[in-house]
Amino acid sequence: ANTVGGPLYIAQQAAEAAEQGAGPFFFLMALLSVNLAVLNVLPIPVLDGGHMLFLAIEAIKGSPVSAKARMYAQQGGMVFLLAFVMYVSWNDLMRWLG
Repeated sequence: ANTVGGPLYIAQQAAEAAEQGAGPFFFLMALLSVNLAVLNVLPIPVLDGGHMLFLAIEAIKGSPVSAKARMYAQQGGMVFLLAFVMYVSWNDLMRWLG
């Protein structure tokens, strides 16, 4: 959990990769792009994976998920994502301060 990094950690790693040359830098950028794609398809309601989950539930159930259930799921997903952003930012800050 302590190895999770946000924008500050990414910038630090990008600077270190750029010092090693263009190859390592572009490899890191490609790795970050793949990482973002994988995170985007996680079944968290506010992300694309959450929308795919709702579509799968609709296909299995035969009717759409109620608007109220969808709203609660979206709110829960947003709370989860905001908590995760705060955690990652806290890790970055603690790493930066030493």
